[in-house]
Parts: sequence; structure tokens; C-alpha cells
Amino acid sequence: MPDCTSQRFEIQGPGGRALIADFSGGQITSDGGAMLLGQIDRRRRVVERLAACFDDRREPCRIEHSVEDLLRQRLYGLALGYEDLNDHDHLRSDVLLAAVVGKADPTGDQRSRAQDRGCALAGKSTLNRLEWGAVAENAKERYWRIGVRPQAIDQLLVELFLESHSRPPRSIVLDLDATDDPLHGEQEGRFFHGYYGCYCYLPLYIFCGDHLLLARLRRANIDASAGSAEELSRIIGQIRLAWPKVAIQVRGDSGFAREPLMAWCEQTKVDYIFGLARNRRLEEALEPAFEQAEDLCAQSGEPERVYAEWDHRTLDSWSRERRVIGKAEITERGENPRFVVTSLTAEQADAQTVYEQIYCARGEMENRIKEQQLDLFADRTSAHLMQVNQLRLWLASFAYILLAEIRRLGLQGSAEARARCQTIRLKLFKIGARVKVSRRRIWVFLSSACPNQNLFAYAFDRLARAGPLPA
Repeated sequence: MPDCTSQRFEIQGPGGRALIADFSGGQITSDGGAMLLGQIDRRRRVVERLAACFDDRREPCRIEHSVEDLLRQRLYGLALGYEDLNDHDHLRSDVLLAAVVGKADPTGDQRSRAQDRGCALAGKSTLNRLEWGAVAENAKERYWRIGVRPQAIDQLLVELFLESHSRPPRSIVLDLDATDDPLHGEQEGRFFHGYYGCYCYLPLYIFCGDHLLLARLRRANIDASAGSAEELSRIIGQIRLAWPKVAIQVRGDSGFAREPLMAWCEQTKVDYIFGLARNRRLEEALEPAFEQAEDLCAQSGEPERVYAEWDHRTLDSWSRERRVIGKAEITERGENPRFVVTSLTAEQADAQTVYEQIYCARGEMENRIKEQQLDLFADRTSAHLMQVNQLRLWLASFAYILLAEIRRLGLQGSAEARARCQTIRLKLFKIGARVKVSRRRIWVFLSSACPNQNLFAYAFDRLARAGPLPA
């Protein structure tokens, strides 16, 4: 962006008066609701435990910003809508954000260097060194003194999910999906994907409801299901250590209907429901159901659907017969055949229940992925090295966890109980406020014209009553 040359902005106002504006308001913030982020973070200790997954090799006498402070500043920035590190060169002087991050000197008046005084938070260069710590190979290098342990982050994602339940559930459903992360540069690991029609990464996500369990960045020259059995083995192993009696189902689209994954589920007593790509043999098996559907359409004059099921085995890719369910649907546009393969028996669920109530519910997971990519910038993978982009994906994932926890704990029972992350940001965080710092208090005077005052008070009260987790 070019430097702003005008410091004063004037337009014709009402009543013949000029309307004049400038950026000299002082300690005013546009993110008055950021204190909700601090409240939920300290209750769940999300950033505190995420920081424990990093190794800080910097000299202690030279540190002004701990890894925990840097992560908190970065995650809160993403949650508030600031995707770019350049934004933090202005945000570092935001007194409220500094207070929520946990800075004892939120005004920055006590900084050691004169050029930093008045800016309590880290600038873009310091945050950039945090991200590049993911590729640490030599701890003596200037920019590689903060390292990350990927296995610890993967384990923490599952721990946060387990802690969100006061008691073990009887059953859970794990949703798998792969999506495209378009690339517009010469990033490491870029490949052209024919289905998406662009150069991209192919990240793998695993959710349980709203809870994120895995966000793995991958090259795009692989099958969608690649590595999913290994990831599930680790995640389900960790879940079963805490909940040994829980029944687990795995759900995914046709990209996951692969022999290795289905065989692994059968060996480990995990049920699965996967979409199945249509082919000539499947369509022939569904023809009697379509004949029945045509008769129903002729009688009712409305779209109709008929379900059929049979034991199916491929010519050479499957090791055994499996239950396949076909949907013979006739709409105004014509025939619409769909197929799923499942380990569930007919006694556990009939064909219609398997397709409509179990399989179709997986579409909700795609909304969670959209929240991360559209609202929390999980697709901002513009660094050259793939490891750095993986860290950026994790940062967006933990920002999502903070907002999902506000939704779960703070908004249940309200009209916004299912609000997406962008709506939470607009209604709860983007509140203009004047900040006043005294010796003993930090006053935040929120805008009296805020239309969501009752919703803010409701969420704040629920989060306060939730109380902290035990250490």
C-alpha cells in the first residue's frame, strides 16, 4: 500500500457544516470486544498450552515478548480480522489489545528502546521470526531461535476436544475432508490439481462436530485419503485412552472410500460411512429402484426417491464384500443416483437412515472449513516454505478454536448460538471504545450506540460463570 498523504479528511456535512476527520483520537480501539477473547483463552488455557509446544532458544536477557505473548497477539489478531503481519505495525500501539494479551505495561512507556516506546506489542518482524521458527535447523541462526514441535500441537488439538466434554459421550462421529488451498506463487510443494483446476495444497481436516482435531497441510499430488488411516490411528488412540467405551464412526465423501482406510476401520472396530463414486456396475444395480421411483413420480407428480441396498465387491480393489446403499432419486432435472458404502448393518440403521440422517450430516463439516478459510485466513499460505505455511494453518486453527469456544460456552441459548465466526467478530468484537489507563485500572468505555449490547453482556456473563479449568 502507498503511504497515506492526507492526514485530514473533510466532506460536506449536514446543516451547512463541514464534516472533518483525522487519526488523532488517541487511545481509541475498534475492537472493544477483544476482552472476550482474553476471557475464553484464560479459561481454556489455549494459548498457554500452545506456547508449551514451542522451544524458545532466545537469550532470556534480551526477550521483551515471550512466545506466549507473541502467539496470543497473533491469534487474537486473526480472530479480530487482521490476516497480515503488516497490520501489527499499527496494532502494536493498541492499548486494549496489549492489555488483553497480558502486557503489564499496556501503553509501552517502559520499553527499553526509545523507538519502541508507546508500542507495547511486537511488530511484524518479530512475529515473522516466530513463524519462520517452524523451519529451525540451526538454533544458532538469528531467525531460527524459536522452534515448534508438531507432534505436541497435534496432541493438544485432541486434548482440547476431550476437555470440552464434562463426561464421556456414548458415541462420536469423526468427519474427514480434503479441500483445496489455492497457491499464487512458487511455494514449496505446489502442484496442479486437475479437479480444482489450479495450483494448490490439499490440506486434510478432521472434525468432531464443531471441534477441530486435525489440520494437516499436504501436497496436492496425492489421493484425498492419503495418510488418513495413520492420522485416525493416532487420534482415535488418544481418544480411547480417555474414553475406552466410546463408539466411534468415521464419515467422509467418496475420496475416502479406499480399501486401506476401510480395512483399517474394520480391524480397529470403527464404523464408517463413505460416499461411493458412481460407475456402470452400481448404476445397473440401482435400475430396479429407479423403476419404482418412476412409478411413484407418475402417481404423485412430485420428485421421489427410493433406497436400495446390496452387498457389493469391486473387481480387484476391495478385499471383501461390503454393504452399499443406493439412492434412486428423480427430480425436475432428471435422475440423480447416489451411493454410499458403510460398515453399519441393517439392524443398526436402515438404508434411508444411513444416507439421510448420518451421511448427509457430514455437509456441516464443510461449513467449519469455510469458516477457517474465509473468516480466519487459513488459506493465507503465501510463505515459500511448506513448514511455515503449516504453522500458519495451525495458527488459524487455534484462532478458530477460540471462537468456537465462545460460540459453545458464551452464546448457547441465544439467537446466535450457531453464528459463524465472521458474525461473532462483527457483533461481539468490532465495538468502538475509548481506553483510559490509570495506575490501578484500565477503563474501556464501549460505544453507547452499539446495537449488540445485550448479546455482549449475555456472552460475557456466561463466560464468567463458566469459570476456569483446573490447572
